[in-house]
Amino acid sequence: MREKVKAVLDEVRPALVADGGDVELVDVDDQGVVKVRLRGACSGCPMASMTLKNGIERALKNAVPEVKEVIAV
Repeated sequence: MREKVKAVLDEVRPALVADGGDVELVDVDDQGVVKVRLRGACSGCPMASMTLKNGIERALKNAVPEVKEVIAV
């Protein structure tokens, strides 16, 4: 599952980089919880929680059904 998650993050990364940010995969656990670290402009952005839930989490859940939640660490 980790490789699938990394592939999806690589697909959404260009949109984040275009705005000066990035996302780093920290961990994927057996319960389907993906931990990521928002970097660059994303780390301090007031819209980061929306980006995380409406962008990254949605993309991951659509592509990898085993993903239950995405959290920022």
